[in-house]
Amino acid sequence: MTETVTTPPSGAPAFPSNRTCPYHLPDQYNELRDREGSLQQVTLYDGRQAWLVTRYDTARKLLSDPRLSSDRAHDSFPATSERVMGFKQRQPAFIGMDPPEHGAKRRMTISEFTVRRIKGMRADIEQIVHDFLDKMIASGPTGDLVSQFALPVPSMVICRLLGVPYADHDYFQDASRRLIQSPDAAGSLAARDELEEYLGGLVDTLRSEPGPGLLSTLVTEQLEKGTIDRAELVATAILLLVAGHETTASMTSLSVITLLEHPDQYEALRADPSLVPGAVEELLRYLAIADIAGARIATADIEIDGQLIRAGEGVIVTNSIANRDSSVFADPDAFDVHREARHHLAFGYGVHQCLGQNLARLELEIILTALIERLPNLRLTVPVDRLTLRPGTTIQGVNELPVTW
Repeated sequence: MTETVTTPPSGAPAFPSNRTCPYHLPDQYNELRDREGSLQQVTLYDGRQAWLVTRYDTARKLLSDPRLSSDRAHDSFPATSERVMGFKQRQPAFIGMDPPEHGAKRRMTISEFTVRRIKGMRADIEQIVHDFLDKMIASGPTGDLVSQFALPVPSMVICRLLGVPYADHDYFQDASRRLIQSPDAAGSLAARDELEEYLGGLVDTLRSEPGPGLLSTLVTEQLEKGTIDRAELVATAILLLVAGHETTASMTSLSVITLLEHPDQYEALRADPSLVPGAVEELLRYLAIADIAGARIATADIEIDGQLIRAGEGVIVTNSIANRDSSVFADPDAFDVHREARHHLAFGYGVHQCLGQNLARLELEIILTALIERLPNLRLTVPVDRLTLRPGTTIQGVNELPVTW
């Protein structure tokens, strides 16, 4: 049966919005969430309009709908900033491809991110976490949690998994930061060029001198056999390296802020560390740091929830809003470490669901457990409202987090 199609609402507000609190939705998102219907029109930075998905069930349906494309090179793809628009000029990684090409490229890497493979990394990750905690504590009793802990831990973890020399971390961490945070396309493209040169050189070295790690495996089993070319491999390496440390670093910082600002929840974890895995899921739901990652372009007309999405129109699934759907999560704006929240959409849904979710979960579990055990008196040294938050056009987080213990 064909659904009744209604007229789109007028007065489409600007999107995205900046957060004024590390863990609360922007007021504008709350307003959009409270409107009738699961699709709202918003205006992007370049004046074009797109559909914003504000309900959990509609988000899941659309993220698994083959009529929505992830092809960022499409002329009408809904870019949320000048920086994102600039990425169209570069070779896409598989995240910007559609089936069947997407599946073929993703399968080349998926063996390194299975539950079994990631579980086997636990001891190494625990050692990395405690080594950086040792260094931070030795230099204390105050410090910057981002530069001394939250950023270097996942950076070293992804370096070991990929086979990227951690000795070069200052270089690629700086380039990664500029890639995802530059206010304009020129800054991001310059950073992308630097990462392409760096990782391209590493790929070239691995062709003659194979080593440990996923990149060497891809060179040997895919590049040398012609199933992937050099540009595609370098694009994949950039995706895995940048996403592999930036997202977990941001989640670590915002998780600490959230826990310290909810002392009853923090005390619950200190009293019962077995709650940590569930708390990780609640933090992922509550923070939803990659809430602009669900951009798509309709390749055919789609009728859903009484609304017509026309071919060529942009659709943005903002998981921060979908994860606050009261029909799915009771009292959604409350942070509750006892909540069963594993069905959140922080990692997306469908064929593009985050490849590294198993690794992210394990890292966060180990990180939070270690912080609770070793820094029981951890606290912020500045009020939360004085922290500088990243804008809504990039991965949510802070670049500095002054703490004491």
